[in-house]
Amino acid sequence: MHPVITDPAPTASTRSHAVTATLGACGAHRVVALVADDLSPFELTCVGEVFGREAPDGVSWWYDLVVAADSPRPRSLRTPLGFSVRPDAGIDAVDDADTLVVPAWGSADRPPPHRVLERIVAAHQRGARIMSICSGAYVLAWAGLLDGRRATTHWKHAAALAERFPRVEVDPDVLYVDEGQVLTSAGSAAGLDLCLHVVRRDHGVAAANHVARSVVVPPHRDGGQAQYVDHPVDTDADEPKIARTLDWALGRLAEPLEVEALAAHAAMSPRHFARRFREVTGTTPHRWLVDRRVDAARHLLEATSWPIDRIATEVGFGTAASLRARFVERVRLTPTAYRRTFAAGRDGPVEPAAG
Repeated sequence: MHPVITDPAPTASTRSHAVTATLGACGAHRVVALVADDLSPFELTCVGEVFGREAPDGVSWWYDLVVAADSPRPRSLRTPLGFSVRPDAGIDAVDDADTLVVPAWGSADRPPPHRVLERIVAAHQRGARIMSICSGAYVLAWAGLLDGRRATTHWKHAAALAERFPRVEVDPDVLYVDEGQVLTSAGSAAGLDLCLHVVRRDHGVAAANHVARSVVVPPHRDGGQAQYVDHPVDTDADEPKIARTLDWALGRLAEPLEVEALAAHAAMSPRHFARRFREVTGTTPHRWLVDRRVDAARHLLEATSWPIDRIATEVGFGTAASLRARFVERVRLTPTAYRRTFAAGRDGPVEPAAG
């Protein structure tokens, strides 16, 4: 099992949510967080920290967040932490959602009320983007939206989800899964990863990085849940060495970095370095390098008018063909299509086009 993200080639339906998104009558994209008794305040706050804040400068549209109760009228809802939360609206707000988020909620053995499932299915049928955080995946599974799809949830809940819903391809290793219109995330903080991923798809890297800096979290975390599952690890002094090596490699993406070079910088054998790297980051050195190079390419496509072949050289892919192959594999857009989408709103190029 590999801790990767499913990010399918966008169809016309997928693109409307993944890139341009849908704008409501007020010129904002309506995000509705649907909650019930015993809601998790942390998962709900993940949604609010991303979609409830003001838009970054230069962004042409943003999100309008509404918290909705699972009842006809808003009411105070219990939390496990000894206080209550009073949502903005009742369940009717789901009918106006462009994106519907279901934070941690429910179990594999007890379906939500019929009114909840009915509203979720109707939102999906009219084209709304549907997201879950942690055990919110159970609600999407009860609604039938995960049948035949890859999905994830907190690693503690993954076995129960897979057993109760055999038509769902449960991946317990990843932080989130993007299946186009339906997206699921792992436990707690992975909700932030998913929400930032959505901002990155809707508005580009710069906007997602701005939100991440405001929340003081990484704009993108490497690897998957496997790195957080309890298992014995030989805790020596390798983690600081690996951290220093990651910083060193980020400044040298244009160079032909191999595992041997990374291991030499960390003063470790290649085999030991690769093993410890995966234990610390949840991914392989090769995948980490490819992901960082794609991230760097996305930034340059947004911020400059450099030719594609120059960007390929700057980020270490060497040729435009190699960059295109890796970019499409990760982003599901060509570099040219990505630039057309995310660089269209800037005032002008950071640097003149070269060549």
